[in-house]
Amino acid sequence: MIDPFGRTISYLRVSVTDRCDFRCVYCMAEEMSFLPKAELLTLEELDRVCSAFVRLGARKLRLTGGEPLVRRNIMTLFRALGRHIKTGALDELTLTTNGSQLARYADELRDCGVRRVNVSVDTLDPAKFTAITRRGKLDQVLDGLAAAKAAGLAVKINTVALRGVNDEELDDLVAWCGDEGFDLVIIEVMPMGDIGGENRLDQYLPLSLVRARLQRRWTLDESDYRTGGPARYVTVRETGGRLGFITPLTHNFCESCNRVRLTCTGTLYMCLGQEDAADLRTPLRQSESDEPVDAAIREAIGRKPKGHDFIIDRRHNRPAVSRHMSVTGG
Repeated sequence: MIDPFGRTISYLRVSVTDRCDFRCVYCMAEEMSFLPKAELLTLEELDRVCSAFVRLGARKLRLTGGEPLVRRNIMTLFRALGRHIKTGALDELTLTTNGSQLARYADELRDCGVRRVNVSVDTLDPAKFTAITRRGKLDQVLDGLAAAKAAGLAVKINTVALRGVNDEELDDLVAWCGDEGFDLVIIEVMPMGDIGGENRLDQYLPLSLVRARLQRRWTLDESDYRTGGPARYVTVRETGGRLGFITPLTHNFCESCNRVRLTCTGTLYMCLGQEDAADLRTPLRQSESDEPVDAAIREAIGRKPKGHDFIIDRRHNRPAVSRHMSVTGG
């Protein structure tokens, strides 16, 4: 799969549900209206469309949500997709999770072929953690992280930098990840979806400022380490750990984009920050043949734009993209 700018598309991120057991202040409104079940792809349909991407050249699959592990019988899908790891058609099967269900599923994920997980942790303060997630419990997530380590899964911690919320804790998170053997990726707030009373302009903290602050305590050595995602990594000399930065606003990361995103309704977004999309649910449900799905995927890749146009809209205080991150796949 080659896009109009000569980039090989080898990475598919799939939202398997828009539902989540948290309501993080930068991601969702406190009261969310979730999609009717009939609009969601079944687990069998998700397997079929993911397998189509693998057949067309995708080498990495990441399952996301919402929270992927709250979807009923989700391990059926992980087991089905794990067959592509066994045949060598797929290099990596992984997931992004809030960690709330990891203690329950870590061993089974390993058995399905998963070797690493991304877990969202924005603070190590239990009260602040509950405030940010609106309903999460830090101890539950820490238990999940311990289970992931015990199962032999590599862990990457995703932390959203929030001005006035966790900006004074980022040094502590670097130290904690170094002690635990976790990679850490710090992410700028992304202007997607109505999040209720929260103001993204108040939340936004440029990672150029974060990095400058971190360098007061840590020696950050440049690294050519890549995972196939948008993070740019350094090595923290004092801990030996990897630290990544995802900067959709201060530094557009589109020039090397190799990924597309499929929603839980079968809508394919060729760019996280653009509204152009392709409907894959219709060809999936109209024909048992894989040819219409393959054709729809190829046509969509042929429309992939050069990059996104994320901005923080300071005049109107509205998101750059109206859909929630949980729908597109976090």
